[in-house]
Amino acid sequence: MKKVLVSDKLAPEGVEIFTNAPGIEVDVTTNLTPDELKAVIKNYDGLAVRSASKITADIIDNAEKLKVIGRAGIGLDNIDAAAASKRGIVVMNTPGGNTITTAEHAIAMMLSLARKIPQATISMKAEKWEKNKFMGSEVYNKTLGIIGIGRVGSIVANRAQGLKMNVIAYDPFISRDVAEKSGITLLPLDELLAASDFISLHTPLTDETRKIINAEAFKKMKTGVYVINCARGGIIVEDDLHDALVSGKVAGAALDVFEEEPSGNHKLMKLDNVICTPHLGASTDEAQRNVAIAVAQQIVDYLTKGEIRNAVNFPSVSAEVLKLVRPHLTLAEKMGHLQAQILSGGTEEIEIEYSGEILDYDVAPVTIAFVKGFLTPILQENVNFINAPIIARERGIRVIESRSTETKDYTTMISARITTSEETSVVEGTIFGRQDPRIVRINDFTLDVMPEGHMILLYNQDRPGVIGNVGVTLGNNGINIARLHLSRELIDGKALVVLSTDSAASDDVLSQLKNLPNVLSATRIEM
Repeated sequence: MKKVLVSDKLAPEGVEIFTNAPGIEVDVTTNLTPDELKAVIKNYDGLAVRSASKITADIIDNAEKLKVIGRAGIGLDNIDAAAASKRGIVVMNTPGGNTITTAEHAIAMMLSLARKIPQATISMKAEKWEKNKFMGSEVYNKTLGIIGIGRVGSIVANRAQGLKMNVIAYDPFISRDVAEKSGITLLPLDELLAASDFISLHTPLTDETRKIINAEAFKKMKTGVYVINCARGGIIVEDDLHDALVSGKVAGAALDVFEEEPSGNHKLMKLDNVICTPHLGASTDEAQRNVAIAVAQQIVDYLTKGEIRNAVNFPSVSAEVLKLVRPHLTLAEKMGHLQAQILSGGTEEIEIEYSGEILDYDVAPVTIAFVKGFLTPILQENVNFINAPIIARERGIRVIESRSTETKDYTTMISARITTSEETSVVEGTIFGRQDPRIVRINDFTLDVMPEGHMILLYNQDRPGVIGNVGVTLGNNGINIARLHLSRELIDGKALVVLSTDSAASDDVLSQLKNLPNVLSATRIEM
């Protein structure tokens, strides 16, 4: 008998699936303290959570029998997936279960904002009749700028088109052809900010999107623009939004997410031209029922049949094959992760070639691992081994897989060529020994890089003193170099330096590196 713990409130339909599953015993115990959860988790094979339970490494270390953690929802910020992976615990989520709900909430917020419905409701409840105070704005024939047209953003675009709005979008990771087929015009971010009457955010919170809507962004917007954020807190600098609302630059804001939750930014929320909800994007009966049913069925299928669906840390392969190909999965994922951070432009094609001993196995999961690694820096927790190929296809990215019988320098070789609207990049990797992934080529440069931790990729002219200047700059900023890899085309030509550091380089440090003599570019890589 396999035991499952449901530690957060789950829709009854989900609990019923556990109850009716042969070979499964379920306990529903919510509101456990971290210490209480740590004490009882050792008794369970499966764990179902939403967002309340924090599944830390400390708790996972005590999970002696735990085989699977299922999150009823998309976000994984409350689960230490890395710690779970080390213990061989499958981590699953339910992507898509609340996509429509979140998109509908954004549309509802936009319409409520445009027509001042919440403010008028408050006035009416105060026994007032202030008809002239709440003059609204039509959305018909207005321009909606969407930042991020993934699953939620694309549904918002579709619904807005039904309202006869003109839809434009900024998303550097989707092809122009796919956008245009949906009637969406892709624009650079600055052009979108300047052209939009309404701006709706639908991007994950990443290093690239954090604080992307700041004082400088507000200056580029139309006076009287409306801003809607039902994506992630932290994308907007809340103090800058407050100033823009007070000045009249922004006519109104609708917020479902905040930098800190529960939010204590009462200064912002008390403004008359702000409407807000307490992170209700996924809060509908239908969405909660959908994700509860999905996560329960996924956990049951894994514990009873070994079937893996929507796993964020394991591909869908048998346990026997997984043990053999795991190092190649890790290598491919890291190669994709690297290329996503060094490329610019909308991705059009990913071509992966395999050679050597890896051809003894089915390489399809390895290809998926690469695509997942490539998309993860862009979409964060939305990507897993199951949906990565679907997301790539939706974004118009062609994925080509080929095999080569040509003899290479290594017993196994994975070569990945990515073509974007602006450039082409090639990265090659192999396995040293039985387990250790290595990057052995980046474009025209051969080298031997361990793809892990904090890294800096730096192109420079091959001149004396460059490495010394780089070392001094990092040292002056308290950043220790763990490993250094060098490669060059020819004497006095272009060179590549890949640094592994004990701590991440800030934007200021990168700027200092870029300003050094003979340095052509410097890119921060997080692996």
